[in-house]
Amino acid sequence: MRLLFSIGAVLVAGMFAGGDVAGIAAPGPKFEPPKNEPRRFAADRDTQTVDVELILAVDVSYSMDMDELAIQREGYAQAIQSKEFLQALKLGPNGRIAVTYFEWAASSDQKIIIPWRLVDGPETADAVAAEIMKTPIRRASRTSISGAITFAMPLFDEDPYRGLRRVIDISGDGPNNNGGPVTVARDAALEKGIVINGLPIMVKEPSYSTMDIDNLDLYYEDCVTGGPGSFVITIKDRDKFKEAIRTKLLMEVAGRTPDRPVMRVADKEPRVNCLIGEKIWSDRWGR
Repeated sequence: MRLLFSIGAVLVAGMFAGGDVAGIAAPGPKFEPPKNEPRRFAADRDTQTVDVELILAVDVSYSMDMDELAIQREGYAQAIQSKEFLQALKLGPNGRIAVTYFEWAASSDQKIIIPWRLVDGPETADAVAAEIMKTPIRRASRTSISGAITFAMPLFDEDPYRGLRRVIDISGDGPNNNGGPVTVARDAALEKGIVINGLPIMVKEPSYSTMDIDNLDLYYEDCVTGGPGSFVITIKDRDKFKEAIRTKLLMEVAGRTPDRPVMRVADKEPRVNCLIGEKIWSDRWGR
């Protein structure tokens, strides 16, 4: 079931009154090695178990201005270092997650900024945040959400850690306009048991020059996200950018969704055209 949320309805202060995250961070299913597995290998496997394998896939297409890109970077770095995030982390069954962070634009343009890293406390969180911030900001052409999902899927096979959950977190400010259809990539990920969450960025008025759409939130819900407990948190206010990122990461670490949905669950049939980005591109450029 996929849910859509407005950041205005999911404030961190309301969720974690007094800094207490216990209300949403109840432990998930405990990882149990097979009974016939030798103890040594079972112990090694348990050491490598994390609560979630989390891929942060971040849009750096030209429709994102430099200020948005800088705020986005800072938002992820600060969220990972935040007290709320570290509290949620420790309340998980293993108290640690594995995370990787990559930037994407066209179907052939993905760049890993942070390879798989274990985050299990303030020191490792600070190290990941520092890595995110030290990398120069870049921009690139086209928007291929399908390319980002396709690139992300095999990264789980390269992760040395075993997650109780596997999540791809897609943030972006426009629909897919390059590469294969986004629904095909999404469905391939869902078949592998991967959950996809979304962070549609809607802080600017839709414009012809950037090929934005005015219902990007519905597009993300109906065409991009999926899997058990998947959700969308929409950013419509630039001042809420960092707060939205922090809220989203808290939800993903805790394996929860925000309490108050502001829109209905998606219908079986998409409410928007999942090929709208490709159509806009074709209408504009004739290809």
